[in-house]
Amino acid sequence: MASASACHILVKTKKEAEQIQQKLEKGGDFYKLAKQFSTCPSGKKGGDLGEFRKGDMVPAFDRAVFNGPLLKVQGPIKTQFGYHLIKVLYRS
Repeated sequence: MASASACHILVKTKKEAEQIQQKLEKGGDFYKLAKQFSTCPSGKKGGDLGEFRKGDMVPAFDRAVFNGPLLKVQGPIKTQFGYHLIKVLYRS
């Protein structure tokens, strides 16, 4: 079974996600921005979700993690929880 590790920043609106993405593109620190803006409890850990298996997350999030590029911020990805900026650390 495929597994991966990722970090994310979860916010309520696409506009918020796009604003944070611009900060990241200008060299912003993902960990610090997650602590500052993410509404997910993982934000306290810099957005770190740890390792999880394919199918553990909601479909749109899962697709981004298991099909997108490694170590590059993807998003905004919309789910029922809000808008995610996702950084995949590794897949195995």
